Order: sequence, then structure tokens, then C-alpha cells
Amino acid sequence: MKWIVKNTPPQDVKNLQEKYNLGLIFAELLAGRGVKKAEDIKFYLENDISFLENPFLFDEMETFCDRITQAAEEEEKVHIFGDRDVDGMTSTALLATELRNMGLSVSYSVPMGDEPYAFTKEAIDRIHADGVTLAITVDCGVSCNTEVEYAESLGIDFLITDHHIAPPELPLAVAIINPKVESSSYPYSGLAGVGVVAKCIWALRFSLTDYYKESFILLHAMPTEADTVLIEAAKVENLIVKERIAEEIVPGVLRTNSSRLISFLNCSLPVFVLDKDSELEQLKKAFPKADIYLQEFRDKFEKALPAIKDKSLFALSQVSKFARYNSPRSELDTLIGLFSAYVRITNPPLYKDYLKIMDLVAIGTISDLMPMTGENRILVRNGLQELEKAERVSLTGLLLQQNLLGRKISATDVSWQISPFLNAAGRMGMPDIAINMLLSKDKNKAGEYASELIRLNRERQKAGENCWTRLYPVAKQSYEVFAGKFVLVNDDNIPRGITGIFATRLQKTFGVPTMVITKTSDGRSVGSLRSPKNFNCHDFLQGYSDLLDDFGGHNFAGGFTMNPQKTDELAKRIANDIDFFDIAPQEDETLEIDVVIPKELFTEKIIKIVDLMEPYGEQNPILVFVIEGAVIKDLTAMTNQKEASSNHLRMNLQYGQYKWPAVFWSAGQRAGRDFSEGDTVNVAFRLGHNYFRNQDLLQITVLDIKRC
Repeated sequence: MKWIVKNTPPQDVKNLQEKYNLGLIFAELLAGRGVKKAEDIKFYLENDISFLENPFLFDEMETFCDRITQAAEEEEKVHIFGDRDVDGMTSTALLATELRNMGLSVSYSVPMGDEPYAFTKEAIDRIHADGVTLAITVDCGVSCNTEVEYAESLGIDFLITDHHIAPPELPLAVAIINPKVESSSYPYSGLAGVGVVAKCIWALRFSLTDYYKESFILLHAMPTEADTVLIEAAKVENLIVKERIAEEIVPGVLRTNSSRLISFLNCSLPVFVLDKDSELEQLKKAFPKADIYLQEFRDKFEKALPAIKDKSLFALSQVSKFARYNSPRSELDTLIGLFSAYVRITNPPLYKDYLKIMDLVAIGTISDLMPMTGENRILVRNGLQELEKAERVSLTGLLLQQNLLGRKISATDVSWQISPFLNAAGRMGMPDIAINMLLSKDKNKAGEYASELIRLNRERQKAGENCWTRLYPVAKQSYEVFAGKFVLVNDDNIPRGITGIFATRLQKTFGVPTMVITKTSDGRSVGSLRSPKNFNCHDFLQGYSDLLDDFGGHNFAGGFTMNPQKTDELAKRIANDIDFFDIAPQEDETLEIDVVIPKELFTEKIIKIVDLMEPYGEQNPILVFVIEGAVIKDLTAMTNQKEASSNHLRMNLQYGQYKWPAVFWSAGQRAGRDFSEGDTVNVAFRLGHNYFRNQDLLQITVLDIKRC
């Protein structure tokens, strides 16, 4: 195995250390992963949900809120269309709960059995017959142009929340909330469907406050060393800065009617400041004849935020976490941050109570393999903390049966011990079991649903193994037919719900894009496409859209439906195009090293850095360290009776002043050949928590060892 140690420029590391007061190892890790800009760094250093992007940065969020408010006022029936995967199920459960808490009559549906992705005209007919006049999609809908148009003809309005890649022509919905819409001004495109729903929930709650659609101005004036007055002002609406101005005034020189600032303030909007007297003093100095009315917020701020008591804006800007990521630090930015914090703190649904939905947001985001970058990091981190509290009755049974109660929960735990069981319900055609559990308010009933999910997962695993045994030879032959560039398996007996899992396993085995097609009970062909890096599934399927009834997905995963009579033609066209595929050849196995840790820095404190880099996942893989010159003090085998060749190893590594317990999985054959007890070695490893008998122990998981 080839080790590749990241070559991080020392100056980048030094800049991070000095600017953010970071330790050497942490700064080196961030710089090595390209996290150098303030707007990226804050999501690694901060946990506060106040750092999340404002939902009203979505262009149509006001329209979304107003339409739901109208539905509540007119007592309309609302229906939610979700998806059958974990992202879709958590999205459905969250939005249904929120709308019901608002007093709305809400029903929901997700594809059952072999029903197609999203929704059909038949589904629209059903909700129309039930008197529904407003439909909302979660984790789907952005490609359903025909269905939405049909619904509109029946008098059903549509609100679409989605996160999939949007087609050039969008559905004619009342509002579309999707960060991947090309025209979207929302700054982060990596949200899961449940993340988009969380944004909508915050916006809905904000729309019930006195600040919704209310514009005002925040202002700060201060003297400069040049004996001028610097005045900054921002026009704010829905806690978003809509317009901003700064003007440096030489007292007695500029006429009042010539000032851009006075024109900016002369708009009949209230002007808020922290300290009225000091601000007026500077304004009078700059504009002796101007009459500017200010409203002071000091008392209200201090009541909600006691930590700011008697502190000036200058003093606050030196310690403000918000100002920390602005360069240069602006006292007006501090005031804007204070006002935003004040609104959140004084409205619990926007802050304290909002945290309580983060558990499902984290589960959906992790399960959908969304990037662990940007605001997803804060969403997931807070969600994991909520999971650890285990306050959601509907999840207690599953957490208990998975032995997750009363312990620290990581993104990896969610991926391996929660997601598969929720996913099993959708893959086995019964997603309603998972949603019923998520919506349950009865602990015992939720536990029964959890047991059923565990049973369904066993069935799914058995079905997957049967397919693998039966169809691996078919896949291998396909790999050869497609010149080692593609795998296509078309078999009517593959269960609809495991095509994605099967395609993923084949893709990892052969290292090339893999398509798995099966037939549903109603005679349609459905397929899943999975690919390695540098291959866009959505763009690939676009090239065969004339053969497909519909398709969609992310960069490395896609799905489609089609007429079974066209599958042979699809295979032929892919074969004809195979020479034009731009697929990078498989590389020799490599291990990318984040940082080499010197002896003097390798202490138990390193685990704090490992925890700071959580959550791990897409675009933020688990850290890989190297220590050089460690000694294998003892070495023992953990024998696997069924397969001796896969013996695992336990060892203790002496490095500096510490002796570290370590495990090396499936490395039994290497002991005595590549390394032995007493050897001095270089070790590549991951460091993590090992929970054993209610103890939190540190453990090295060895990835590779090389003799010195």
C-alpha cells in the first residue's frame, strides 16, 4: 500500500494558528483539507445554530411561508409527498409534525411497494378526491413537471422542497425551495432533503414573529483617529442585510443634503442602535443640522443576553464569535449579530426548541451521504447531541435495541446502526413502518416498530446475499463485455428495494460505473446507477433520456424508470458509447495521510482534535495519522474460527511516553512476515473511541504497518 502524506504549505498552517489561536496539529489538519477561508473555518470551530445560513436566502421562501399561512387560515387540507429513503422519511415526519402543530389538517404518502419515485397522476387523483388543495413535496418533486401541471388543473397548489439536481425547465409550482436550482441564491448546495425541510420549518416559525417582513436599519457611528466620523448602517429584513452603506464624514465639510447616508436613512424605517446617546453625539458631530430619530436596544439586549452588560460595541467586537470571521472586524457586524441573537433567544421556537428537530435532520443528512462540510456540520453536530439526549420518544426503542442509549453517538454510529434499519423499510416496500415509528408518541408502540425494522433489515440482508451469489458471475461477464469500463445487470428477480445496494456493492468490487435494472410488479423497469469519482450519474443518464420515462439523482448515484422493452436498446447504446467514456483507471491502493504526529505531541489530547473534526462522512473522511518509530511491544491474534486467513490482531504500540492499545483487522497473515513483536515500525492508523462495559477507551485502528 502506497502512503501519500499531504504536503501542506507551512505558511497556511501558521496563518490559521495565529488568526484563530489553533494548535499545530489542528491547524495542519484544516489546512491539509483545504479549510482556510473564514466562511469554511467557522463550520469547524462553531456549534451554535446561529451560524447557520438564513432560510430567507431562498428566493421563494416568503411565498412558501405565506401559502402555508393561507392554508392554515382557510383550514385547507394539506398533503405531503415524500420519498421512501431515510432522507425522505425523516423529511416527511418533520414537516407533518410541524404543520400539525400549526393546526393544519395534514396527510402524507411515500412510495409503497413498487410504486415509482415521487408521485403520480393517480396519487394526485386520490388526494383531490380527499379534498386536498395544497400539496408539499419533500426530498422529491423538482422534476415532476407533468404531475404538477396536472395537479394545478385540478385546483391543487404545489410547494416543492427538494435537493436533487434540477432540470432546465422547472415545475410550475407556487414556490420551489431547492439549493440546487440553477437560479438559487442560497449559498450552500449540500443540504439533504431533510436539511431543506429544516430551513422551511425555521422560516415558518419566523413568519409567526413580529419581525417577519419588517424592515429596519441598524446603525453605528464612531470617531476615527483622523478626527472624522465613520458611520455604518445596514437595512435588514427577515434578519438578512438587504443593503449596506458606510460613510466617513469630515465634520463641517459635507452638507447634509449631499450625504448618501442621510438619503439612506430618510426612508421612514426605524433606526436601531445599541447606545442612543453616544450614537447621537457622533451623528450631531457629523451632521449638526440633521434630525435623526434613533431607538436604543441596550436594555432589551442585556435582558436577553446578560453577557453583554455594560460593554461597548468596540469591546464586544473584540470577543464576538460572529466578528471573528469577518475581516476586517466591523462593529456594525457585531451589532447585526447581536440583533439576530436577540431575536433567536427571545423566540424559543427559533433557537432552543428548534434544536429538538436536529436529531432527525442529522439522521437524514448522514443517511443520504451528504457532504460533511459547511452548515451540514452544525446541523449534524447538534443532531448527534440531541440523539445522545434520547428525548424523542419515537427513537428510544431503536436506540435501545442498538445499544446506543447513554453513550456518545457519532456519524459513523448513525450510518451503521440507525440508517440501515430505517432504510430497510423503504427497500422492502414498507416505508410507512419507519414513518409510523418516527411519528409515534407512544414509547411501547415505537419499540414495536423498531423491532419490525430490525426484522426487515435481516430480510433485506438475506435478499442481498442471495442476489450476490446468483448474479455475481453475470456482473463479471458484463464487466468483460463492456471492456472493463461498465457493469450492467438486468434481472427481473432482483427485489426493487435493493437495486441501489446491489449496484453499490458491484461498483466497489469492479471500480466502474454500475447499473442494476429490475422489473416491478406493475411491469415497469426500474434501475439504479452508482459510480466512482469523476463520473456524473445525472449527466450520464441525461444522454439516454429519450429511452427513460424519468430519471434523477446526485453526482455519484442515480435512478430511473423505463419501458422494459427498451432495456436491450439501452444496453446496446451504452456498449456503442463505451469507448467514449471518460473513466479514470483504477489506481493502486493508496492511503492518504492527514498528518505525521511527532512523539512529543502524541498524547491523549489528540482525541479532542479527532472529535473536533466530527462529523465525518462525504468530503470529510475519518482522519488518518502516522507515527514513525513506534515499537510493537506485544502482538496477539484474535482468531476467527470460520476463516483463519482473516485473523485480526491486537497489539500495544510504544510511542514516546505512552503505550497505546491497537487493533489491526484482517491482518493475521502479515504477522511474522511484514512485522513482528519487538519491531520498530511506522504505523498509519485512525484514532477513535472504544465503548466497552460503559467505559470510553481510546483505541488505535491500524490501517497499515511498515518496518523502519
